Amino acid sequence: MRRRVAAVVALVVGAATLVLGVVNSVNQFPRGLGVLACVVIAAVAAWYGALRRGIARLAGLYVAGVALAGVVIFIVVGGKFGVDLLVLVGLLVTLAATRAAFTSHVDLPPATAPQHAVLFYNPKSGGGKAERFALAKEARDRGIEPIELKLGDDLETLVRGAVARGADGLAMAGGDGSQAIVASVAAELSLPYACVPAGTRNHFALDLGVDRDDVVGALDAFVDGGERLVDLAEVNGRVFVNNVSLGLYAEAVQRSGYRDAKMRTILDTVPDALGESGSDLDMRWTGPGGHDHRGGAAVLVSNNRYRLGRAIGSGTRPRIDDGLLGITVLGAPADGDQRRLQRPWREWTAPTFEVEADRPLPAGVDGEALVLDAPLRFVIRPGVLRVRIAHQHPGSSPSATVPEGLRAGLVQLVHIVLGRDREHVATGTAG
Repeated sequence: MRRRVAAVVALVVGAATLVLGVVNSVNQFPRGLGVLACVVIAAVAAWYGALRRGIARLAGLYVAGVALAGVVIFIVVGGKFGVDLLVLVGLLVTLAATRAAFTSHVDLPPATAPQHAVLFYNPKSGGGKAERFALAKEARDRGIEPIELKLGDDLETLVRGAVARGADGLAMAGGDGSQAIVASVAAELSLPYACVPAGTRNHFALDLGVDRDDVVGALDAFVDGGERLVDLAEVNGRVFVNNVSLGLYAEAVQRSGYRDAKMRTILDTVPDALGESGSDLDMRWTGPGGHDHRGGAAVLVSNNRYRLGRAIGSGTRPRIDDGLLGITVLGAPADGDQRRLQRPWREWTAPTFEVEADRPLPAGVDGEALVLDAPLRFVIRPGVLRVRIAHQHPGSSPSATVPEGLRAGLVQLVHIVLGRDREHVATGTAG
């Protein structure tokens, strides 16, 4: 019923906001055209400034700031600020209601609870979530053995030692880098695995369908949880659960001073990647059409495809059992010696991917800064990880039921209102 109410609100408020926006634009012409022009100028000037250093950078960013100030002036001084604010509120309400309408909960196939489940936890991860939520005590109360990861410990060694002592279920409370290590061993030995969202961002937990706000409840995955099969990905034999980033960001985090001045360090890296003389970040790769390419400001290879550029569900993976890598190249320059930028990004999927270079490449692997020897060979390992998820948690990604495209979204909202919708959430099941 809540989903139907949310769908009604999304459709009604969305339609009213659209009508109000169109009427306001017509009545306020040419103010709306001026706002659009200022936004375009600001974007172009900011891009120009980011590609350069010194006076040229300052000039570009200054023009961008002036253009954004023009946007504010057009809106505030132009007259009907109250109507503009009402349109903005309408858009926000429509997005929130649409997100609520597409919220899903999947009833995963039940699975037998392990007899000797083990929880590995990093007490420092996520600002000390494990200690704040008393995870060790909560685990013992559920019959799960807690093992603390201490400074200097090798996590993989701890995991394999626990398995040698009879562990038949593995859980990790920590960041995604630690999750990858435990998940890798669990997949290798075909043991059930549970992701406890005790890290900082917990991207893997989100896309698995674990409630990131219910850290303690995630332990119930080994009490009465359901099971699904998901994919893992590898780069040069190293398992990752989320993604590997190459290029601009990966280069920036390697530089001295990044932690003290992150934004400044990233800006100083941009000309090396995208400027006219930039060559330090050159990479060679093959596109979806089989053609060879060079360069790119950033390459993101992910364990299944991320949804990008959407108002709802952007930055999450609709599926994590699709058996394909997600590949995104940002700012790929034209082939040859030209540095003319093409589309902002290109995106495709493939079971394998390879990046060649003449030197080792800085890489962010599930958020960890590393340097990997070229060539980098990426592969997907379909359905190798048996994931347990607590029955009260969603069991699927926030974007799993969000349709692709505006038209499909409107049709789905109407179906929800009429009670004709069916949640099509692709999940793996234990074989």
